[in-house]
Amino acid sequence: MNNNKEWFESLRISYEQGELNESDVAHTPIEQFNNWLTYAIDKKIAEPNAMVLTTVGQDAQPSARNVLLKSADEKGFIFFTNKSSSKATDLAKNNKCSLLFSWLQLHRQVIIKGQAEEISETDSKAYFATRPYGSQISAWVSQQSNVIANREELENKVKEFMEKYPIDVPMPNHWGGYLVKPLEIEFWQGRPSRLHDRIRYTKKGNDWVIERIAP
Repeated sequence: MNNNKEWFESLRISYEQGELNESDVAHTPIEQFNNWLTYAIDKKIAEPNAMVLTTVGQDAQPSARNVLLKSADEKGFIFFTNKSSSKATDLAKNNKCSLLFSWLQLHRQVIIKGQAEEISETDSKAYFATRPYGSQISAWVSQQSNVIANREELENKVKEFMEKYPIDVPMPNHWGGYLVKPLEIEFWQGRPSRLHDRIRYTKKGNDWVIERIAP
């Protein structure tokens, strides 16, 4: 095995882009999140709405993957997916999950723990109608997370569904949105010497308790 310790040591950087104090954060975590998201967009961070969704399978094995946030308000965080996918299968058995936003260029993270539930078919259809044509077709084509023979099989299905739906593409029954209702949201700001600022909001009844936690 190669000794790459020095190589990894060379990747170390000092986090010196900002600080996070209890007196500066918003009263609710969603307001604070949207403040940070807006800042990330203004700074032209690549895909600032990309988030790592972690679910737990029936075998207790965690799985993580990037998905795109499509809405964030006081109700929670919404994403869309194939309901036959591994993530959806996990959530059907155990709706507890976590979300992670990594805005590394800003030395920031947001970590969310919560519970997911399906949104209404009406709301899913409303969003589906806004998707580009190719993305609408792909929702029909891909049996997400299932084994396929080759790329050609996928591309043949694209042609098949483009012929079937040349203009108006209906939403498949196996596709829709999920709302992650947060129970805990942590805002992480990198600081020098690894003495990071970590402010955590925890849901208590209808209120949010704001605490600083050790780095």
